[in-house]
This record gives sequence, structure tokens and C-alpha cells, in this order.
Amino acid sequence: MQYKRKLITTLLIGSGIISAPQVALANDSSELEQLRALVQELDQKVRVLDRKNELADEAAAAAKKETPIVSASENGFGFKSADGKNEIRFRALAQIDYRNFTNGSNDTKNIDGFDFRRIRPSVEGTLYGKYDFRFVPEFGDNKTTSNSGIVDAYIDARFKPWFQVRAGKFKPYVGLERLQSGGDIKFIERSFVSNNILPNRDVGASVHGDLFEGKLNYAVGVYNGVVDGGDNVTSQDTNGDKEYAVRLFTTPFKGEDSILEGLGFGLAATHGNFTGTTTNTGLPNYKTPGQETNFFTYNAKLTSGSTTAYDSIVVGNGDRTRWAPQAYYYSGPFGIIAEYAVVTQDVKNTGSLAAVKNKTATLDNDAWQIAASWLITGETASFKGVKPKNNFDPDGAGWGAWELVARYQQNNIDNSAFTNSVFADITKSAKSAKAWATGVNWYLNQNLKLAVNYEQTNFEGGGGGTVANPIDRPNEKTLFTRLQISY
Repeated sequence: MQYKRKLITTLLIGSGIISAPQVALANDSSELEQLRALVQELDQKVRVLDRKNELADEAAAAAKKETPIVSASENGFGFKSADGKNEIRFRALAQIDYRNFTNGSNDTKNIDGFDFRRIRPSVEGTLYGKYDFRFVPEFGDNKTTSNSGIVDAYIDARFKPWFQVRAGKFKPYVGLERLQSGGDIKFIERSFVSNNILPNRDVGASVHGDLFEGKLNYAVGVYNGVVDGGDNVTSQDTNGDKEYAVRLFTTPFKGEDSILEGLGFGLAATHGNFTGTTTNTGLPNYKTPGQETNFFTYNAKLTSGSTTAYDSIVVGNGDRTRWAPQAYYYSGPFGIIAEYAVVTQDVKNTGSLAAVKNKTATLDNDAWQIAASWLITGETASFKGVKPKNNFDPDGAGWGAWELVARYQQNNIDNSAFTNSVFADITKSAKSAKAWATGVNWYLNQNLKLAVNYEQTNFEGGGGGTVANPIDRPNEKTLFTRLQISY
């Protein structure tokens, strides 16, 4: 006992809590009282410090719940609430192309040169954890009076994985390749299926979702309606009838350890009604792969010397129905996509000439494509872009991802369109366009891409001559190059 007292006393003296003279004069009772008081005082101080630390931790936790998260990465820039339920992201896509037409066409529009194919800054985000929004303007060569310069402007409410509602201007759930982002497509220009037959973007609403653990995707929508390959404006619709679209797409082996895991296939359809006028025919023009000229147009012949009276003009005359079976398959570095689309269109010639006046027909125009890709650097191919295993480094540490692509496609016009030149003139419009293309894509990193495509298109008809002996339109041979930046 005496030893312990001395030890405690020595420690207290060493720490400066009590002084040596006080210890020397103190008896055992006073020492114990003093020690009790000091221990109680120290205990109280420790309790106060512990509580201060608890309050500091609570304040830090409360502040963390209120502090927004700032993000900056290859996926874009943005802000997010601490609970993750509210977010805004800033992204962009810019594509500068050079096009060289190595063989002339029968008009003067195929001009070699540079152009910005797409310049699309975008704002997107989420509110309350379930309401997504997206706004994308267009400053590239797609900005015209026909599409108002607004690419996407919609809200998507994700109530359940199997029940989501999208409303605004967006891509209707129809075409497979069209549903790919403009930065993820394998070729510099999309196929005839996407550009000439199926709708591009429209204004409307769609219910969509995923069933069976994401193995089945469905969509049902109602839209203002657009011509084949069309991009709708954002103003009031001029046609009271609407267009309806439905799509089912399945990936039956998704998430399974199977060679068929990357297989997906489905069917989409649209149906609408449009009766055209001389100022709004409701009918399309079909473009060549070079996108600068049309290889097929419906008749629209002015009376000689007149700017208002038509001898022959063809307009939509009611029903328009499209069918689009589609599929893709991805396995390791290999990918393939295949689509077919047919549009059944009622047409009428409203011209004044007796030979064509009030002539009607139902025409079936179709297009199809099959395109393959192979990542020779071994990355995994997918429907949504490519991420290199090793980003390009000038010092030789990495060469990015290299991809070879090849495609064959056709666009065919119903023969009835050319009968007696009532609906189309075979001396000016081709009956078919058949194109093959090859290319190389170099992904320097996830955000920077260089691409080179060569495409040759052969036409039947459309090059002049007579109705009895038409001449084929000259082949279009186009070399495309592209520098793309996306984030």
C-alpha cells in the first residue's frame, strides 16, 4: 500500500499536478482526498472532451449530408446531392468530318470538304432519384429549319424498372441502330434503314421498361409522326392524326455464362395516317450514303413557267405502316448488327394532267443492312461504345483500341412507283441503291476517336435517258474521315 502511494505521488509530482513540498507535508488522508478530487476533475474533463468529439462528428456527418458532390471524369462533369437523388451532368459530342467524293453524281451537290457533322453540348440529370431529363441542342450541319436545332428535349420518369414514361422530343423506340448514340455508331453515317426508312426523332410520349431481369425490353408510344428518316420540329403539329409505335426486344441469355449471352433480337412497328398537300406532301426523299444528294424523290412537276400550278405532284394519301425486325450479336471483340425495314405508304398524284390526276397506289419501299466489327486490340465489343484497354500514349505505353468494320446495305423502291412515271420518274430517281463499305476506327481513349470509311454505292436507274430506256445513275464513291470528341 505504501509503495502504491509513493508511486502515485511520484507520478503526480512528475506530471506537475502536485508539488513536492505539498506531498512532503501531507498525511495519508489528505493525499487520498487530493487524488480523488484530481481523478474526478480529470474524469470530467475527459467526458467533456468526448462529448465535444461526438458533437463534432455529428456536425461533420450533418454537413456531409448537405454538401454536394462535384465530379469531373471521362464521363463528363457535374454536381450531385449528397444523397445521390439529385444530379446535373454536362456532356458534349463534336464531330468534324472530311468527305471526298471520288466519283461524280448527276448533280453538283457532292462537294469535297470539311464540315461539322455534329456539335452537341448537352445537359442531363436526375431529380428526386427517379425523374431524368435531357436537353441537347444542335450547332452542326444538322441544324436546319426542319428540326429547329433541338435534338433531344425530354423527361423520363423511372417509376419502376418495368414501368417508365418518357415525354418530349426523342428517338422513338423503333430502329436498333438509331437507338445507338451518335458517338457510338460504328460507321460515320448510319445505314439506309436508319436514315431513309425509320423515324429519326419525334415529339410524343412512350411507356417503356425492362422485364424478366432485363431480358425483355418493351416500348409503346404515340407521336406526332414524321416522314421516313424524319426529324420532327418542336412546334405545334399540323396533322391531327398521330403515329403509334411499338417495340419488343429480347436478350434471352443476358447474365448467363453462355456463348449466346451477347445475342439480342426484336421487332418494331409504327402506324400512322397523313394526307399531304402541295406545300407539305408528307413524303420523304431518300438520300445516298454521302448524305448530300437524293437518289429518289416523288414527282413534283411544275406547269411550265409557273411557281404555283403543278402538272404532277405526289402526296401522302392516308396510311403509313413500318415494320422493322432487328438483331445484334456480340462475343468478345466481335460484333454484328442486322436490320430490315419496310414502309407501306398510300400515295396520290394531285396534279392537273389527265394521265396522272387522282391516281393512287400503295407502295412498299424497304431497306436492309448487315454490319460487322472486330476489335483487333482485344477489347470487348458491345452495343454501347468502346473503352480501350490501354489509352494511346505518344511514348508508346499504349496504342488505344483499333477496330475494323464492314457493311453491306440496300434501299429498294417499289416498282409500282415508276409505272408510267405517275409517282416517280425513273430518269431522275433510281429504283435501288446498293452499297458496301469498309473502315477503321481508332479509339485513342474513351473520349477521342479517329475514323476512316470508304463506301461505294451502285444505282439502278435515275441517271437520265428515257422512261423506256433509263440510264443508271453514276456510282457514288465516298471517302469519309472523322475526328470525334465526346464526354
